[in-house]
Amino acid sequence: MNKVYPSIEAAVADIKDGSSVMIGGFGGAGAPIELIDALIERHRASGSPGSLTVINNNAGNGAVGIAAMIYAGMIAKMVCSFPRSSDPKAFTERYLAGKIELELVPQGTLAERIRSAGAGIPAFYTPTSYGTQLAEGKPVAEFDGRHYVQERWLKADVALIKAEIADRKGNLTYNKAARNFAPLMAMAAATTIVQARRIVEPGDIDPEHVVTPGIFVDRLIEVADARQEEVLLREGAKQ
Repeated sequence: MNKVYPSIEAAVADIKDGSSVMIGGFGGAGAPIELIDALIERHRASGSPGSLTVINNNAGNGAVGIAAMIYAGMIAKMVCSFPRSSDPKAFTERYLAGKIELELVPQGTLAERIRSAGAGIPAFYTPTSYGTQLAEGKPVAEFDGRHYVQERWLKADVALIKAEIADRKGNLTYNKAARNFAPLMAMAAATTIVQARRIVEPGDIDPEHVVTPGIFVDRLIEVADARQEEVLLREGAKQ
């Protein structure tokens, strides 16, 4: 099955208003800038998609990537572990104005909630956040004399991720730390859309090197010269 789409615009064309969207990246490492930009351009042209719930480690930086989505008014809620950055103005201004909602999730818990969704585990217990505001309203249980907070799995309608090499069937490799949340998000989303630096033929990737199997990937687009968030920030770029 060939999962390569004819254009990046076609790959994101049916993301709907109100969708939950996981976006890979740890800061700029692994951020799918071109997929994000295509989604922003579609919103500017048609007003859709909007009212999105975006799940990422961060809440945007400067005026590119997720921050550009916030400036465009596309995001209703952020689910993240670190809503600060070197330039968090986009999120901070809207959050303080009551225009965007925040669900703060400890980083390890965020990863495990996403992983659990991909593994079909509806809930798990963790000691993280016990006794804090983050645990309010959540079930608590005691195991071996220690208190644990129940956390629910975290699914999404769509995942946007960045890979290093993909074959046409969707098997993926990543560039070192750019892997971060991407394999987990690919498993937890109903539709996974991938931009890859290079797309090769099936069999060209050593099976031992495949990180994300193609069964978890729905759409591919090749972006040979992907832009890097940190470079764009240094250049003062705006989407």
